[in-house]
Amino acid sequence: MRSSLLLVVALLAAILAVASPARAIDRTFAGSAQVDYLAVPTQPSGDANAGTNNAMDGFTFEAGMKVAVDISSHLSANVKVCYGCHGFEIDMAYFDLRVSDELNFRVGRFSPSFGAFNLRHDPANQKLSDKPLPYDMGRMLRNIGWGYSVLPSPFPDNGLEVNGTHWFGSRAQLDYAAYAVAGFRTTGAGALDLNFPLSRSYPYAYYVDNNARPAGGARLALTLKPGESSDLTLGASGMGGTYDDQNSLSYLILGGDASLRVDRTNLRAEYLVRRTEFSTADPALLKYVVPGSQGDYFTKHGAYVEIEQPVVRDLDAVARVDGMLRVGNVAAGSTLTNRSWMLRETLGLAYSIERNLRLKASVEYYEFSEADLSGNTRDLGIHLGVAGTL
Repeated sequence: MRSSLLLVVALLAAILAVASPARAIDRTFAGSAQVDYLAVPTQPSGDANAGTNNAMDGFTFEAGMKVAVDISSHLSANVKVCYGCHGFEIDMAYFDLRVSDELNFRVGRFSPSFGAFNLRHDPANQKLSDKPLPYDMGRMLRNIGWGYSVLPSPFPDNGLEVNGTHWFGSRAQLDYAAYAVAGFRTTGAGALDLNFPLSRSYPYAYYVDNNARPAGGARLALTLKPGESSDLTLGASGMGGTYDDQNSLSYLILGGDASLRVDRTNLRAEYLVRRTEFSTADPALLKYVVPGSQGDYFTKHGAYVEIEQPVVRDLDAVARVDGMLRVGNVAAGSTLTNRSWMLRETLGLAYSIERNLRLKASVEYYEFSEADLSGNTRDLGIHLGVAGTL
């Protein structure tokens, strides 16, 4: 933990040192923080951390701090540190070299362009306390048993990205991005899934690719502006690579997203699917007999639909339906089957106490294909949180 803090301080100092001689055009500091309390009253023990649920019930805290520096009209730098269940993490530390609106080079540590939600993954940038299930980073019930979500957000990585924006008049905007990064990883032989904590958790503070073969991906998004107070965005994303030490096991993640804004009403939808190959060298590690063909991978699907609607001044209502489906073999000790699913329905309110301070409250209703150790296939979660920006 101490080494992580020293790294953050060093990166911030380096950015400011580089910027000062060049008479930076602008320096911007921004931050956000959220404290949230989750209660799961349907758990008999009152402790949702117990058994198969692995929930972060009780108080949790998330925070992010960012420094952005315009070094010249073409060069800028960003450094951000976040704190959450993973401890302190370098969420971004990169340089942008902008040749034109259509051509920008980004190099360093950043979250590759994938999907629409990652742009607002900070707790202060969303009206609910929890992220959608496909992007959940650890707050959902049964998180460990499910092997995390489809793509936990944020997903910072080291590498290079080329991106840009082209306008077609004043009513249409095309955004693109293509990148090569280290990619997700695991350790040891006989891998059955990606190990997401290896990408962001101490003591793995020096993130070296385990197989020296980059992963790649791309995103394309089209935004249409039919009116002054409305816009529609359609996007498609994909990334893939190998994640084991021997470069023999691959993963592929695809996604599609759509968002519509009309005045202050926002409607969003996303779908993600991840195909992950796993080792069948030791069949005893798997719960089911490995078929002769097509038995060396599983797929995990995730989707959400949500709507934000102002109710009165300073009060917004949010409704979301999200879920995940996992198809394929599982580890021998897993509580899942070869076809498991979860569904969640959420209703929340967000009240602006002050311009930069928001009170959040939400109720989540879960349904699962398998019962937990208490025999539950349904659970109720209640969130109460406060989020602020600076």
